[in-house]
Amino acid sequence: MMRSRPLLVLSAVAAAAFVVVFDEPAHAATLPTGARSLESVNQAGRYVRHVDQLGQLDPVTASSAAQTKRDATFTVVNGLASPTCYSFQTTTGLFLRHRDYRLRAESNTGDATFRADATFCPVDGSVAGSVALTSYNYPNRRIRHRDFALWLDTYQDTAAFRADSSFRLVAPWAPRTTKGPVIPGLFADPHIAVLNGRYYLYPTTDGYASWAGTYYKAFSSTDLVNWTDHGVILDHGPDVSWADNSAWAPAVASANGRYYLYFSGGAASGNTAKQLGVAVADSPVGPFRDALGRPLIRSDQFSGGQAIDPMVFTDDDGRSYLYWGQGVARAVRLNSDMVSFDAAQARVITPSGYNEAPFVFKRNGRYYFMWSENDTRSEDYRVAYATGPSPLGPWTRRGVVLQKRLEVGIKGTGHHSVVRAPGSDTWYIAYHRFAVPAGNGTNRETTVDRMEFNADGTIRPVVPTL
Repeated sequence: MMRSRPLLVLSAVAAAAFVVVFDEPAHAATLPTGARSLESVNQAGRYVRHVDQLGQLDPVTASSAAQTKRDATFTVVNGLASPTCYSFQTTTGLFLRHRDYRLRAESNTGDATFRADATFCPVDGSVAGSVALTSYNYPNRRIRHRDFALWLDTYQDTAAFRADSSFRLVAPWAPRTTKGPVIPGLFADPHIAVLNGRYYLYPTTDGYASWAGTYYKAFSSTDLVNWTDHGVILDHGPDVSWADNSAWAPAVASANGRYYLYFSGGAASGNTAKQLGVAVADSPVGPFRDALGRPLIRSDQFSGGQAIDPMVFTDDDGRSYLYWGQGVARAVRLNSDMVSFDAAQARVITPSGYNEAPFVFKRNGRYYFMWSENDTRSEDYRVAYATGPSPLGPWTRRGVVLQKRLEVGIKGTGHHSVVRAPGSDTWYIAYHRFAVPAGNGTNRETTVDRMEFNADGTIRPVVPTL
């Protein structure tokens, strides 16, 4: 006997987000992210499933094999080509995409064609609570079942076509059994902070070949488990005049009643050297605007290293310090306006083993300087740390605190940030890893684990968890 599947209600939003040039009205819809299964509207009990990397519409029941249930379960994530649309990731780390108008499950290559082929924009389906999925790069085509195979077909204004191309998103046949990633989809270099008593997460948008993303999103939570997606807060294309590419490693600081977003950026062509910028907003979730209209740190301003991976630490006395750099770590005290500094006061603080991603915090009067070692494309990407008596050191290396855990498939653990739970001495570390199970250095996901201290103040090795 087939069990009933609980329906996850979809919310309609403004129609302006999508334009479909047909007789029917276009109504955009939002989808719930996370693990879901997709049931056909007119073939009850049949679900979108991938078999031998091809998309099919197959029956799934409570008595179906575990593999069948896994093949009919997808994680709805931020669209690989657009944050206003969606992509669908299999439990094996592949993505649904169209090729030759056939729906397939394939590995993300990160190039623009794949990302567009694997992105779908939802519109209202043929019945209440259902959606149709239009192709991002062929907006006049929709995912449709024909002879129980899944195709990308040209829209037809008929009741039969609308029914064949409508699906309900329901509870997953194979619910996720792991706690991570904390936000669905491909995100890296997470900066976590507590602002106004709430946790905020600012990551790099991942999944692009050569890390060629262009925008940043913000997420917030009260419990580090359930996260709200606040959408795009800064887009290099329209919002930053001097960078249209390489939107990397955002970090947020608050001062003067405002919020400052520090970020790395570069040009997609010509001189592609990376530079650092700063944007400002009246809210932790933006919208942010470029505070200077030019880089905060130019690519040629300091010799040695690459100008990426900014981070700001504010001490108990209200003084703020900017840290940055790949290859060479630098630090400088910011002026009170948070957008300027005395370049003559910048100092090199590179520790042994340093590659990138500096992070500084303070606990019980002691300063901690953390960083990532090895290349982000390596499974050996990891986090090490040092301690010192001031925000600028001198620093004493203490060792590695976070690294891969191959027995459970966790690789490339790095580019982290840490946060203290309000009113406590409970600390958490946010970091990225290769997306489990099929990720790599450009397909990464963000997770959070506890970070604990020994009685002498040294950090205990963090055991990365699934």
